[in-house]
Amino acid sequence: MKIKFLKYHGAGNDFILIDNRFQKYSLKNYQIKFLCHRKYGIGSDGLIFLNHSDDFDFEMIYHNSDGNQSSMCGNGGRCIVGFAKHLNIIDSKAKFLAIDGIHEARIHKSSRISLSMSNINSIKNNNKFVFIDSGSPHHIIQVNDIDKIDVFKMGLKVRSLKKYQPKGVNVNFIEKVSSNIFKIRTYERGVENETLACGTGAVASAIAMHYIGETKQNKILIKTLGGDLGIKFEYDSNKSSYHRIFLEGDINLVYEGDIELL
Repeated sequence: MKIKFLKYHGAGNDFILIDNRFQKYSLKNYQIKFLCHRKYGIGSDGLIFLNHSDDFDFEMIYHNSDGNQSSMCGNGGRCIVGFAKHLNIIDSKAKFLAIDGIHEARIHKSSRISLSMSNINSIKNNNKFVFIDSGSPHHIIQVNDIDKIDVFKMGLKVRSLKKYQPKGVNVNFIEKVSSNIFKIRTYERGVENETLACGTGAVASAIAMHYIGETKQNKILIKTLGGDLGIKFEYDSNKSSYHRIFLEGDINLVYEGDIELL
């Protein structure tokens, strides 16, 4: 079976994008895992199918690099909007369905995309960490020197905590740079390693810093290993909830090709 694909990345968070509007492909988890493998396959943090939708511009189906279908991926959501533009499905705006609901997006420039994210109505804070589900579950730890953190070792330890089983959790380490600038590093479940960026992690971390009083800003710059991501939101103090949340940053088409699955 020959598969046509495009590879995109958003802040170094890379994805295989496949047009599946006509249900041409029905891949097994082990096949997706093979395609995402950086030694034997194409290599990526995840694989995304763009499916047909009767009610929206398209539907996004996201798989982590372990082959399993997973929760929302923010940078993947931005990349699929660029892919939809490439396929002439949309112009400069998109409204699509993902596993956590409806998302809207706007292409500001050819490669800069902002994406609406799910509202956040529940936050857990125990002074040692903050837990937020921003479409995917995130455990956020504030640190003083992020460059010295062993993200793989510490991330795997937290990801494997009994309370987060069986699916695990994404683990974010965040350092304050200024009133509205933070650096983060993320261990992603399903990838089971540190990634260069994580969109839902950037959103969750920005919201966490606002919630615990580390910033009063509602426009925050998150610096990842792979590039900068902008987060903006509105806060309802009466309900301690966050809405009109947007994730913004550049995306890049890396290459396109065909691969034969035996």
